[in-house]
Amino acid sequence: MSTPQLSNDPGQQALYTLIQRSIANAGGWLGFDRFMALALYAPGLGYYANSLRKFGLTPESGSDFATAPEMSKHFGRTLAHQVAEALQVTGTDEVWEFGAGSGALALQLLYSLSDSVKRYTIVDLSGSLRERQQETLKAHAHKVQWVDALPEQLSGVVVGNEVLDAMPVQLLVRKSGVWHERGVVWNADALSQSQACVSPLQWEDRVTDLRPPMDMLGEHDYLTEIHSQAEAFVATLADRFKAGEVATGKGGAAFLIDYGFPESEYFHPQRSMGTLMCHQLHKADSDPLADVGRKDITAHVNFTGVALAAQDAGLNVLGYTTQAHFLINCGLLQPLVDAPLDEKIMAQKLITEHEMGELFKVVAFGTTDWEPMGFAQGDRSYAL
Repeated sequence: MSTPQLSNDPGQQALYTLIQRSIANAGGWLGFDRFMALALYAPGLGYYANSLRKFGLTPESGSDFATAPEMSKHFGRTLAHQVAEALQVTGTDEVWEFGAGSGALALQLLYSLSDSVKRYTIVDLSGSLRERQQETLKAHAHKVQWVDALPEQLSGVVVGNEVLDAMPVQLLVRKSGVWHERGVVWNADALSQSQACVSPLQWEDRVTDLRPPMDMLGEHDYLTEIHSQAEAFVATLADRFKAGEVATGKGGAAFLIDYGFPESEYFHPQRSMGTLMCHQLHKADSDPLADVGRKDITAHVNFTGVALAAQDAGLNVLGYTTQAHFLINCGLLQPLVDAPLDEKIMAQKLITEHEMGELFKVVAFGTTDWEPMGFAQGDRSYAL
């Protein structure tokens, strides 16, 4: 594995200093989930908290990756059909979006939902992204508000596109039959071993009682992730929904879209290197200790774990399917008949198997049990 490089950027240097201090305060070893939280969300310094551009279609724009709303306006406009139905079922007029990115999805939803939404609340910790969202959504400023934490109770429809994959994960590694938790240590001696700008962040594994949620077949070495924070997020969302239902008599529903697998695929014996990935300038790599704060760090979602967390917290699992099935069920294809060719090409990427259609999934939860239109055909809840 290549050794990460430090730059002359004061912000990145400050982030490394913060990580060094955190490692020292933790006794010399920091679990990967805590490191990932700092690398992505340290105020003003982490990847999602600094001013670097993240979202765009090409590396020439200085961006690192493109999400579905940046690729095609038809993503949000199609999702709006499902959100409109959910607003009617729940008897509410408020949408909550987590991790709104560039604001593209919010713009598409607000355009399509029109007067059926009275308030659109964005939950986002990034000040720089919030500024970009405010500029994008200025035509809807009278409806949009920003918060950095969930209220004690909420009602309405929650949407989250590529939110779960950016939540910190713990890394578990089985070596010679023994399970370890992988963490990060600081080795100052590394600074003098080759180049003066070499980062001293290094891996260290410690024996742990933690285990994946299912047994791993075979005796080979195995690296994987567990998603305690994503599961806790869904459980917290359930608590807020239930509190809102008690207070107002109105329920809630959530639609979460991300890449990942059900548990049986996620912890397949052949997936022995885990799913952790980094993205920078539209290229992927597997070294989160390199260029910290300047690239995204993600892990695929274990949708079974997320669904069980919601169910255990009292929500109904309303459906689980591929992004392709979901968007087609919600009416993606009809508006494309008369669309320009370039729009058709980009929208096709949302549903084709080798692009986003199969890897990306949609899971939905609600305070009441009903069948959303997005799962009318191709529901895979049985696979969770």
